[in-house]
Amino acid sequence: MTPLKYLAGYPPHVLERVHALIAEGRLGAMLAAKYEQPHAIRNDGQLYDYVQDLKDRHLRKSVPLGRVLYDGKLQVMKDALGTHTTKYRVHGDRLKSSREIRIASVFRDAPAEFLKMIVVHELAHMKEAEHDKAFYRLCTHMAPDYHQLEFDLRLYLTHLEAGPRPGD
Repeated sequence: MTPLKYLAGYPPHVLERVHALIAEGRLGAMLAAKYEQPHAIRNDGQLYDYVQDLKDRHLRKSVPLGRVLYDGKLQVMKDALGTHTTKYRVHGDRLKSSREIRIASVFRDAPAEFLKMIVVHELAHMKEAEHDKAFYRLCTHMAPDYHQLEFDLRLYLTHLEAGPRPGD
């Protein structure tokens, strides 16, 4: 069996089931049936409004967002699904900070739930730097099904990397 890099650390019985879905050419169809709703967030302005709305609902007291954009340079298979950064600039005797979230362009065409999962993940990093219990508690506060979405997103990335197969 070929290793499933996005699913490393999952129990063997889960990996066997995923390998079976891939071998049968049903992984893509299973995901398409479960996540059939695409999103309409096509440009950076719409993405900013979407992220700002989630932030306003769940993280009202956090620092303001400077920019939110789709980033075509983020290589999902190599780097990350999204990034969050804080940029500092000196203005006279003041230090000004700006928060920026970049989402990999592959999510422009992904199901709506996967975009939400990535946005929730990056917003959670605005309060919690590490992937610890507090971080995941905040993620599940913003998206109660966060853990299932994260797993299914890993399946989606596995499917994308494998390429289309008969039946997908």
